[in-house]
Amino acid sequence: MFQVTRTPAARLLGAAALSVAALASVCAAHPAAAAGPGAADGDHLTVTVRDAGAGMDGTYELYCHPAGGDHPHAEDACSVVDDDTRWGREVFAPVPEGSVCTMQYGGPATAHVTGTWAGRPVDATYDRRDGCEISRWDRMVPLLPDMGTGVRS
Repeated sequence: MFQVTRTPAARLLGAAALSVAALASVCAAHPAAAAGPGAADGDHLTVTVRDAGAGMDGTYELYCHPAGGDHPHAEDACSVVDDDTRWGREVFAPVPEGSVCTMQYGGPATAHVTGTWAGRPVDATYDRRDGCEISRWDRMVPLLPDMGTGVRS
């Protein structure tokens, strides 16, 4: 018969509690903290918009956690990217190859987003050449300008 004494059981319980505490602190740390010493607090994106129209074209700096920069809708833009961020899924991923998309044209607007999000580099391009790309753009409104399709405002 196997007998557990209190001393090894207490050590095992203590080690388990310490492991849970360490895991909780790692999970609670903001991903930007893993970027290393000297890294800026929060996330930073540069958004360049072209051919979207008067008052929408330009290059904007966006800082999140806390929200700031010269983006016209900084807090809402940070929120939309935060809401779309999921473990194991790239928030700025292109439309998957082989996707079946409606043949509609959403206009000449393009956008280029670079920087760092959740501790990872970002280099994404957006356009409105078909239904999939229009939907991908609209998911990022107000990070990208609202082109009138009404998905998010």
